[in-house]
Amino acid sequence: MPTNFTVVPVEAQGGERDSAERDAWRQEEEEEDNRDRSCGDGVSRESSPFINSAEMDRGNMYEGKNMALFEEEMDSNPMVSSLLNKLANYTNVTQGVVEHEADEDSKRKEVKVPRMGTFIGVYLPCLQNILGVILFLRLTWIVGTAGVLESFIIVFMCCACTMLTAISMSAIATNGVVPAGGSYYMISRSLGPEFGGAVGLCFYLGTTFAGAMYILGTIEILLTYISPSAAIFKAEEVGEETEAMLNNMRVYGTCIIILMAIVVFVGVKYVNKLALVFLACVILSIIAIYAGVIKTAIDPPDFPICLLGNRTLSKRSFDVCAKFTERNNETKTTNLWLLFCNSSLPTAMCDDYFSLNNVTEIQGIPGILSGVLIDNLWSTYSEKGSIVEKKSQPSISGSEDIKIGGRPYVFTDIMTYFTVLVGIYFPSVTGIMAGSNRSGDLKDAQKSIPTGTILAISTTSFIYLSCIVLFGACIEGVVLRDKFGEAVDGNLVVGTLAWPSPWVIVIGSFFSTCGAGLQSLTGAPRLLQAIARDGIVPFIQVFGHGKANGEPTWALLLTAAICEIGILIASLDNVAPILSMFFLMCYMFVNLACAVQTLLRTPNWRPRFKYYHWTLSFLGMSLCLALMFICSWYYALIAMLIAGCIYKYIEYRGAEKEWGDGIRGLSLNAARYALLRVEDGPPHTKNWRPQLLVLLNLDCEQLVKHPRLLSFTSQLKAGKGLTIVGSVLQGTYLDRCVETQKAEENVKALMGVEKTKGFCQIVVSPSFRDGISHLIQSAGLGGMKHNTVLMAWPQSWKQTENHFSWKNFVDTVRETTAAQQALLVAKNIDLFPTNQERFTEGNIDIWWIVHDGGMLMLLPFLLRQHKVWRKCKMRIFTVAQMDDNSIQMKKDLQMFLYHLRLNAEVEVVEMFENDISAFTYEKTLMMEQRSQMLKQMQLSKNEREREIQSITDESRGSVRRKSCSSPQSIGQDVQALLNNDYEKEEAQLIHDRNTASRSAPAVKASVAAAMPEKVQMTWTKEKFVAEKHKNKDTNVSGFKDIFSMKPNQSNVRRMHTAVKLNGVVLNKSQHAQLVLLNMPGPPKNRKGDENYMEFLEVLTEGLDRVLLVRGSGREVITIYS
Repeated sequence: MPTNFTVVPVEAQGGERDSAERDAWRQEEEEEDNRDRSCGDGVSRESSPFINSAEMDRGNMYEGKNMALFEEEMDSNPMVSSLLNKLANYTNVTQGVVEHEADEDSKRKEVKVPRMGTFIGVYLPCLQNILGVILFLRLTWIVGTAGVLESFIIVFMCCACTMLTAISMSAIATNGVVPAGGSYYMISRSLGPEFGGAVGLCFYLGTTFAGAMYILGTIEILLTYISPSAAIFKAEEVGEETEAMLNNMRVYGTCIIILMAIVVFVGVKYVNKLALVFLACVILSIIAIYAGVIKTAIDPPDFPICLLGNRTLSKRSFDVCAKFTERNNETKTTNLWLLFCNSSLPTAMCDDYFSLNNVTEIQGIPGILSGVLIDNLWSTYSEKGSIVEKKSQPSISGSEDIKIGGRPYVFTDIMTYFTVLVGIYFPSVTGIMAGSNRSGDLKDAQKSIPTGTILAISTTSFIYLSCIVLFGACIEGVVLRDKFGEAVDGNLVVGTLAWPSPWVIVIGSFFSTCGAGLQSLTGAPRLLQAIARDGIVPFIQVFGHGKANGEPTWALLLTAAICEIGILIASLDNVAPILSMFFLMCYMFVNLACAVQTLLRTPNWRPRFKYYHWTLSFLGMSLCLALMFICSWYYALIAMLIAGCIYKYIEYRGAEKEWGDGIRGLSLNAARYALLRVEDGPPHTKNWRPQLLVLLNLDCEQLVKHPRLLSFTSQLKAGKGLTIVGSVLQGTYLDRCVETQKAEENVKALMGVEKTKGFCQIVVSPSFRDGISHLIQSAGLGGMKHNTVLMAWPQSWKQTENHFSWKNFVDTVRETTAAQQALLVAKNIDLFPTNQERFTEGNIDIWWIVHDGGMLMLLPFLLRQHKVWRKCKMRIFTVAQMDDNSIQMKKDLQMFLYHLRLNAEVEVVEMFENDISAFTYEKTLMMEQRSQMLKQMQLSKNEREREIQSITDESRGSVRRKSCSSPQSIGQDVQALLNNDYEKEEAQLIHDRNTASRSAPAVKASVAAAMPEKVQMTWTKEKFVAEKHKNKDTNVSGFKDIFSMKPNQSNVRRMHTAVKLNGVVLNKSQHAQLVLLNMPGPPKNRKGDENYMEFLEVLTEGLDRVLLVRGSGREVITIYS
């Protein structure tokens, strides 16, 4: 190889270069592109907004020299600088529209910029949904019945359940962008459509029955505390009050359902506008409660309670709490006397208990300093129809009247015990999903949802727990157990504590329950519509349709009908456990989803919320399941049966179930079923992980040449996913079957040492090249196929004796692209760390030049899961051109990484256009001269091969034609020549001819074209010697032409890119532990393959550990959950 060259300087592109020459270059490149476009590797790739983007104009993408090495792929892999803005602003990203939501999303108008923060968007809606009807109507009764201690346990269990669920929900909600859809979206996308559909419908039923509960609460407040005279049904006989009340609730409830459905149908926007008004009512009511507690310490309110012995009397039927009154110095009986005696005379026959016990008055609200808390610590459970009694009050038992039900006592309406109270109370802590439902309207959902939800649960938990203690410390026990406030003149019990007036609580609770009912009737139909539009439950698809503006008309009708079922039950205490079941089941599967994702450690599982653990999720799931059976075991079984039926319906609709024989048959059937399921289509982007085919080189003893390649494989995979380790032996299988078994044993043994979990596959092929092709095409089974090829860089590619030559390498690159598989090429693989090494510091540098689906982002994340790379930091570099705004590019890249939940330093490197250096020109010239010399040498070999073949054929023909002449004559002459000059060359040429006949169609064509000449030629010794000298002269003149050649300008520009980019990478990443770099594709024109290897060599020169990455043509990382 010559060492002295004449360097011709090249002028800058925009300066003094001749315009005609520049136009000629451009025209030459365009013609070359047009030729290559039809015969190159034009492989269709997956449709994506970032790959194969039709909007990107290749002429606008590339106009200079700096990125010439990547210019042939600009139409399929655009520059990062042009895409960062779209990648960062996920509201403009169209990726995920088809993958995550229905096709109708693409027809929606442009989304408005979300503006709600944590307080308005998450915290307040959660407060509004959590605080509600149970707090005002049932909490005092629960405290009185269960006592302060057991009530505290009930509330703590329920709040702990929702807090653990909120932690799991925060992890799921921050694992990417969660479009509106709440828990249904999160569960269905985390656990699949079967779980998603089953739990989504359960959540829908829970939300619908919650609407019924709120409406029943509204009617109870209206008919019991605001306007009792509005009741349609009256109790005609004693003891029929409860039945009359239930009938009133059914009538009023049906009317209110119809009214609310009309309001939601006509003007849902007004419901959303009134939400803050309803929330203000709730907050004012709670403030009034705390103000009343403070006032009891100073001046307790006057709410006297009338007791007969130790029995509580209802004041609805009398006004004076006494047997006799003094009027005008006369003793007269009171209305209370008439309720227990047969006449108003003092000598009348009276109830035995009434006669034996005195009537006393005590204060219903003794105040926080009264010490009543001690009396209210313990539970007082009772049977249905029992009298509410004050145990510490003296009482004399008498013969009970058979008509005790007609006396003005305060009775319990249901049998009470611990588990019943849990079921009634649990709906008061639901509503934690309100923030995730509004994720599309938040400025930063990944921060707002965890913060707002957990703060709201903490706030409401404090309110509930403090109210339990304050109610027990301020209110008399018999008043607490009086569910409907009969002992306090029909007032709402919690209202008696409020300041300045009980009406604050009554009016506030009325409007809050109305608002909550409207919100349920607004949200439930939309949830059903979302499930129906997903198409996973065929029999409800009709409910996906609605008005022209998208309002779910049919879903609203079904919701109102189901809600009417709850209204017909009519008892708030009976409806509450039903919706508790559905909500608990939903929360249980949210915890299950988080636990499964955490244990599987899928590459897409990167929540920005870090304060979660699978044990917390498992604890939350167990607590939800326990609460389901504590509330009501038969309701729990019914809810689970409904969910199980829906699950099985979704899973097996349209498919017949097949069973094998025994455990092995069942296992094989499950494996077959799983493989068929996997083969249905390509994996979802968030489930994509590199399934590796590792190509190993073996030496003559069938030992692995580069064991570090398997070390790197185990570090990248960590035992997850599919790994196939393959190698090729040259020859035929019958001849080399023993060596194949030995090679497989060696590879498996090394896989065990390196802890590489996977499969080994050794292929025997006549040529090394064909064996590699067979592995790429056929490795794997069904859907369990590799999507990524990992191989080592051929260090000795310039040496002709290397069986894995540069031609094989370039063809492998082309075949992985054609097969839509990613390619990882590890350069200097022997310098890579073993599994026992640990990097205590350093960086993994990513040079993101073109967008190829996100492989460069995903690989360092996977590597950092392994102990070897765990302490290394990620740094991402991208290149800015002359026209790029590098500051904005950095902001966009940081935002994109934020959405991907990846932590990395970001730097934008500016590579401005400048003149092509003399060094670049000289390096290109040396490269082309070397390539030309190799071609000349190969050409001379081919000609000598033809000569030898012709002489041999002629010799054999002469023997047949001239039987009378000496058969040895010509053959001896030729043999003498070969012995003198060409013994070694003949053997090499015959080997080359055999190789070329398999791999080079062009050589076949040239030999075929030369065949007629062989027939007509008559060779003699003199002709052969003359022809030999003629070929030598031709070769010498060809070599002389090499030194006067000029380099191809396209190669100069590509070399300029490689040199410039290598300089920039060396400047920033020379001391990095690992450098990941976009691997440019091979030229479409196959004549430049050897130059392509030189470009890659220059690009990575001076770097210790390099991983060249070439994407598969599809997105492998997503911002979505």
